[in-house]
Amino acid sequence: MPDEMALLVADVFEAAGALRRAGEAVAAAEGQTQARWQLMSAVSEQALTVPQAARRLGIARQGVQRVANDLTGARLAEFLPNPDHRTSPLLTLTAEGRTTLRKITARAEAAHKALAAHLPEHDLAAARAVLQRLTEEVRNQGAGQVRDPE
Repeated sequence: MPDEMALLVADVFEAAGALRRAGEAVAAAEGQTQARWQLMSAVSEQALTVPQAARRLGIARQGVQRVANDLTGARLAEFLPNPDHRTSPLLTLTAEGRTTLRKITARAEAAHKALAAHLPEHDLAAARAVLQRLTEEVRNQGAGQVRDPE
């Protein structure tokens, strides 16, 4: 009998890869990358420092710094003085960045509707519930806390 958990994990990674590639295509239609799109989204409601944005996105600060520099170079974002930390400025979107983010978001919403048209709503809700429970279980066990098989 196959190990259903191992198969589920493989399926989740496969789905994540497919969704990532689709996200890249959505962002590319507006001349952006998914990494830029994610960071623009992260700082769209509130200016954040690079370390804050990295924590929010769950990725390395160095990668976020590179993308932040790309966004500021493209005038989609800018660094503002941080009154709480002189050496860690706040990243915020420019007007052009907000316009670009709105365009990407509209494309993503259209793509999501097209995907959802082929999947019953109750199946989507059930999949979300299982993924949420799985995520919670993984968090409860803690990374690296798995016992050796006996």
